[in-house]
Amino acid sequence: MVLSGPPDAEALARLLKVFGLDEATFRAAYWKFRDDYDRGHLGGDAYWHAVAAMLKHSLTADELAELIAADVALWTQPNTPMITWAEHLRRSGVKTGILSNIGDHMETGILHKLPWLRDFAHHTFSHRLGIAKPDPAIYQHAVEGLATKAENILFIDDREENIVAARAAGMQAIQYSTQDAFVDEMRAMGHGALLG
Repeated sequence: MVLSGPPDAEALARLLKVFGLDEATFRAAYWKFRDDYDRGHLGGDAYWHAVAAMLKHSLTADELAELIAADVALWTQPNTPMITWAEHLRRSGVKTGILSNIGDHMETGILHKLPWLRDFAHHTFSHRLGIAKPDPAIYQHAVEGLATKAENILFIDDREENIVAARAAGMQAIQYSTQDAFVDEMRAMGHGALLG
């Protein structure tokens, strides 16, 4: 939730409708297998069948397709100020990269829906590597992909454990909560000139 906003309520409703369950019951199954999906230990189809089995639901092909599409929609509400800023950085010649915990169907769906993500110089997608944040190895992959020293990289993430791991890897890091807080932190770190 840096380039994207909070999960989309309409997309969540679509997911719940497939199973006909309350949100708490659904979320327990959704998150139980998510790490395996993000790490590529489960492909997208297998992930959703595992969720469905836990919820005692047998998926049809149409339901599977709806779950995959709604899951992409859930996590792709734009955070326009950060998207605009990333584009400003690229136009200014600053190399940018994506480091994301993401499953295979999520990658396909998100790149289709948000083709501008391809403009980032490097992509570190967890399912391709079999590792995920906050594993130290995934940060090293991002450093190598950006072809610079870790201390030259500013990592931005909404989760504290990922920020802690990035700093341990030698990166500068900001935990994103709101745009105003992000701007204040950038200025406090001496990076105000990058804000444009």
